[in-house]
Amino acid sequence: MIKNKRILIAGASGSIGHELVRQLAPPNKIFALDISENVYGLSQELKQKGYWVEPRVGDIRDKETLDDLFEDFKPQIVINAAAYKEVSPMEIYPLEAINTNVVGNYNLLHEAQRWECLEKYVFISTDKAVNSSSVMGATKKLSEIITRNAGCTVVRFGNVIGSRGSLLPIWQKQVDERKPLTVTDENMTRYFMTIPEACELVIKAIEDSKGGDIYIMKMGEKFNIMDMAKEIVKKTKQKIDVIGMRPGETLTEELMTVEEKAKAKEIDNFYIIK
Repeated sequence: MIKNKRILIAGASGSIGHELVRQLAPPNKIFALDISENVYGLSQELKQKGYWVEPRVGDIRDKETLDDLFEDFKPQIVINAAAYKEVSPMEIYPLEAINTNVVGNYNLLHEAQRWECLEKYVFISTDKAVNSSSVMGATKKLSEIITRNAGCTVVRFGNVIGSRGSLLPIWQKQVDERKPLTVTDENMTRYFMTIPEACELVIKAIEDSKGGDIYIMKMGEKFNIMDMAKEIVKKTKQKIDVIGMRPGETLTEELMTVEEKAKAKEIDNFYIIK
């Protein structure tokens, strides 16, 4: 139902941003922003299909880039999917996580709110922001607060299957190379969602959100990582190596805090926290 809109997608070359560009391009004009040059190839592919997709190589940490972009495009909807998302590297380089996940989001949000054309701003977060024990999770939580306090919308994901740096691509590589599957802890559990489910959640938030709220997909039960690995090695006959938890990792993750659960409303396949 999102039609004839000017939509800016930051992080357009990432797993989620890439799919959002594809899903939202047919009835809209898309400005695809990413620090990676891959955004150009994506735009050329969709232009050949007759869609209006304009690429922009740039960094949300750069205020001049954002000023030029908004001056040229004047987006009505802004989706911020640009972030560092892996836990372990951000424990080593916390300043990079802060500069992109917090300062970058603040820059984009601040610029967006300067323009009267803005209708919706959506920040993509993670369940690692809940009771966060990692640098990456803490930066996402801070940006959740900044975004909601500005009257805009947060979408909180679980682990996205097939996204860059996620578990299954790592295991696939280990299977292909006939190496042992690595598991950090036998008791580790995680929520999982697919890329289409993640995009459905973002689009639902754009359509329905009044601002200042958090949208979360109902994700059922958590999966035990060791049980998943055992199912794979039944067929591949490989070993499983338990390598221990890395800095910032936790045994389990939650979609909401206790306080948020008390306030959350269930609507269709979503939880909405006002």
